[in-house]
Amino acid sequence: MGHHHHHAHGTGWVLRLSLVATLSFTAFEIYAGFRAHSLALLSDAGHNFTDAVALLLATIGLYFQGRPANRTKTYGYQRAGVLAAFINALTLLILSVFIVWEAIQRLMRPAAVDDALMMWVSVLALAMNLGIMLALRQRKSHDLNIRAAFIHMMGDALGAVAILAGALVIRYTGWLYIDPILSIALAGLIVYTAWDITNESLNILLEGLPRTLNLDQVTAAMSGVEGVLDVHDLHIWSLGSETHALSSHVLIEDMPHSASDAILKRLQAVLCEFDVHHSTIQFEHLPCVLSDHGCRMESAPGHDHSHAHAHSHAHSHSHDGEEPHAHKH
Repeated sequence: MGHHHHHAHGTGWVLRLSLVATLSFTAFEIYAGFRAHSLALLSDAGHNFTDAVALLLATIGLYFQGRPANRTKTYGYQRAGVLAAFINALTLLILSVFIVWEAIQRLMRPAAVDDALMMWVSVLALAMNLGIMLALRQRKSHDLNIRAAFIHMMGDALGAVAILAGALVIRYTGWLYIDPILSIALAGLIVYTAWDITNESLNILLEGLPRTLNLDQVTAAMSGVEGVLDVHDLHIWSLGSETHALSSHVLIEDMPHSASDAILKRLQAVLCEFDVHHSTIQFEHLPCVLSDHGCRMESAPGHDHSHAHAHSHAHSHSHDGEEPHAHKH
């Protein structure tokens, strides 16, 4: 926990510093864009502003993700960062529509631009974005929200390169159409970078299967565990960007708790190989019929097959004349 807290504190410091730098540069780029009459610079300023929003949301998300679970938020606030990433990606998609609209207007009515100012601003933008990318690089693989901020910065660095190239084209050829064309290209880049984040964050929010897992493979691995007769009613979802959870019904022979506990441990070991560390496993001793309402026992006059839910590993047993036992592991 101490290492995690230190890691989060270090990431938070990088995000806050990056946020201040990005907001300051966005204000400067808006001023330079109007001075140079460059739509590409103003588009890049818009992208830079969403970078600032991305960094702000990542900072807020990191704060909430570090908060412990409580009586109402029993899983903690891990989804806060994912929700922030989703909102962030949506703002990018909306911005891209606005940029394309403005670029079309400029294509119909080309305007002179200050190519020298465009060049200097693009060089400064490239230096700033590369610096922030370098600071976030090691942390991006562990958190969807940090990755969203990193991708924003990468997109803006590419945009800065494009603006620099555009300024050189205007300087040496006088071709003004390059400015709105670059703006449309930037909008396409924004959509491309936002789409993956939108899909993954929406999948987590809708409790879809984590994209790194295959349901059939997990089912087959669990079914192959010694003592398991059948696996059904299997659900896998993500609590946050890197924590997965699973619930399942597992059919086994009727046996005492001491014997079934060994099966549970084997199942947990298999699930750990799939990076699933939060599981709720319900043991059953009679086949059940799956319906729209879940698993219904075919004939169990003396059995109560209620779910045994626990935040950590759990399993339930039904013995003749006994209620199911739920074990927290």
